[in-house]
Amino acid sequence: MVETQSIKKAREPLAKRFKQFFIDFARQWEIQSMILPGIIFMFIFCYIPIYGLSIAFKRYTVIDKLDTAPWVGFENFKLILSDSFFWDSVVNTLGISFLKLGIGFIIPIILSIMIYEVSSSRLKKFVQTVSYLPHFLSWIVLGGMLINWFATSGLFNEVLLSLGIIDEPRNILLDPNKYWWIATLSDIWKEAGWGTILYLAVMAKIDPTFYEAAKIDGAGRLKQIWYITIPNMKLMISLNLILTVSGLLNSNLDQTLVLMNSQNRESAEVINSYVYRMGLAQGDFSYATAVGLGVSIVSVILLVTANTISKKLNDNQSVL
Repeated sequence: MVETQSIKKAREPLAKRFKQFFIDFARQWEIQSMILPGIIFMFIFCYIPIYGLSIAFKRYTVIDKLDTAPWVGFENFKLILSDSFFWDSVVNTLGISFLKLGIGFIIPIILSIMIYEVSSSRLKKFVQTVSYLPHFLSWIVLGGMLINWFATSGLFNEVLLSLGIIDEPRNILLDPNKYWWIATLSDIWKEAGWGTILYLAVMAKIDPTFYEAAKIDGAGRLKQIWYITIPNMKLMISLNLILTVSGLLNSNLDQTLVLMNSQNRESAEVINSYVYRMGLAQGDFSYATAVGLGVSIVSVILLVTANTISKKLNDNQSVL
């Protein structure tokens, strides 16, 4: 019935629909006006700066104005395609992002189910507080802690030496072969607890009678989780997966700048840090903007693709 009304409304003349829109807007102007500050904020800080993307097609320097810099067409994009350092950063970005997607995406789901299943409210609040805490610490603080722990005389080496796992201390932050795992696990440590909030909010709205009916039918805790808890989390899992996939090319810049050093740079350099280095450190703003524009376009394509796949898996129900 609702679908029939929406189709009927869509077939109305455009002028009539516009008229009805303005009538509804005038009737609800107090409520509608509340969104104006958000629209003004987005226009000033999100849409006006888009004009600056034009320097991706120019040879821009700090002594030029946007209007006076000479146009070079797609020359900056051709340079990107032949830049081996850029492609190294792409490989590192995808490697770290897929590790975070494969491991870091599942852990908040498992952790939220474990917290939800804890019967003691005090223990539940304690676990939540402890797991949320790293999120509120900046990467400057967490990175400093990791650098101290992984130092030759740090906590990590002392524990391994005392357990007899290693014979001599070594700083694994200087090992490029270990950096992807360090970046992945440290990011999970920081954000896994915070990522449980949305899942716990969804689980709090599940009707308890579902579980009572399942108990009467003889279902244990694992079957209740599998057939009741997880299906109710499906839309939220889909939404988080779409947002995660669309951000595959946007690795954490703060984390990279803190943990990267001259020894592990070959494995630590990601697209964002490469853009930062080319743009601000070397002053090649046009090249850095071209890289950023290309990454944004690919991210939008990933977002649309992930949403389309998710829609088909959820019976044509879109979560965006």
